Amino acid sequence: MCYLCAHKLPVQQKPDKSMANIRIIQGDFKRRLDLLLAPGIKAGFPSPADDYQHESLDFNRDLIRNPESTFYGRVEGDSMIEAGICDGDIAVIDRSLEAHDGDIVVGYINEEFTIKYLDLKHRKDGYIELRPANKDFNPIRVQTDDNFEVWGVVVWTIKNWRHY
Repeated sequence: MCYLCAHKLPVQQKPDKSMANIRIIQGDFKRRLDLLLAPGIKAGFPSPADDYQHESLDFNRDLIRNPESTFYGRVEGDSMIEAGICDGDIAVIDRSLEAHDGDIVVGYINEEFTIKYLDLKHRKDGYIELRPANKDFNPIRVQTDDNFEVWGVVVWTIKNWRHY
């Protein structure tokens, strides 16, 4: 069981099954989206003095740095569960950022989207890898003859903790 995703892991994956699909959704960043924010939520003992302090949070203002190049993606699959990214989560993807080794990226490989860690350690050997965060999945080896691009860098994920 994945305790982050609150669902059972597959008993057996096919060894070559390494894709976690992601559906890309364009955001609407033209409107303000003010939500109340309770700052400094304590993970230990609550502070009674902070009970009613609130400020405003606007996802479009506070989480999105490059609206013209930011998209959402709904994750489909379990290949990133050990990174806390589960089936049904929403990834916030910034296409304007340069991807670095170890970033979680949305890759477009051979006409499919996938979300994985970017591993550039083998660049000098003529390939890179897209690494899953689930031991039941294999890395995807990307070679020069593959149709591949880093489509964007994942900057946030939005998780539904209450699975209805």
